[in-house]
Amino acid sequence: MANEEKRVLDLEKGINFRELGGYKTKDGTTVKYHKLLRSAGLSDLTDNDLNYLKDYGFKIDIDLRSKQEVDSKPDKKPAGVRYVWAPVFQEDETKSSEVQSETYIPEINGDPTNGYAHMLDVYRDIITGDSAKAAYRKFFNQLLLNVNDNEVLLFHCSAGKDRTGMGAVFLLKALGVPLETIKEDYLLTNVANKEYVDNLISELEAKGYNEPEVLNSVRDLMTVHNNYLTTALNTIDRSYGSLDKYIKEELKVTSSEINTLKKIYLE
Repeated sequence: MANEEKRVLDLEKGINFRELGGYKTKDGTTVKYHKLLRSAGLSDLTDNDLNYLKDYGFKIDIDLRSKQEVDSKPDKKPAGVRYVWAPVFQEDETKSSEVQSETYIPEINGDPTNGYAHMLDVYRDIITGDSAKAAYRKFFNQLLLNVNDNEVLLFHCSAGKDRTGMGAVFLLKALGVPLETIKEDYLLTNVANKEYVDNLISELEAKGYNEPEVLNSVRDLMTVHNNYLTTALNTIDRSYGSLDKYIKEELKVTSSEINTLKKIYLE
């Protein structure tokens, strides 16, 4: 990839900002650059970051967070960006926004060590929840409107890994990207977020949280696992038949819309 076409964008205060261009589809076409970004929150972006994103082509901001998260940390965005709120959950089930707060105390439903099990439940809810299905349908509506070359739709949540991660899974699958590539993109969060998560763990240790099972639980909340995505895909296969059927029947993305998406995003 050329330097201006990095996979992970180098921002001052933007975490897990990633370009989806360059992925190959089964048909031999390629996802266009400067059309799709996925990321964590936008609330801490610097002026330099905002200028960088403006120059990058940022035009549509899809916010997958809950109302509480939006109110607590509203997005910063360049002038002229259209903001679209599409909450996957009524409240942040992923706990990412809590972990990111300075007052965070490691306790998930009374148990500070059950982050991994909690995240498996989150991924089942992302697949089966009516609010999640409505949010991802809204996401696809906006994807279909992003018709101009070099105009970027960015979609995000708080950590850019679970709600955003599944949005990327649905989108890339609709475009015909192989599942193996989709999984690689999903797991790239652990590389893009590594420094940030390591710092979070260090801050908790400095506050006196030294039990390995507690720190591992927080790490489970702030990273992605292959098993998280497998849980989502198994839930889809068991309840809806296949990922393709889920996209068409549950997210209501028609064959015609998929063809339109391919025209917009592939070359």
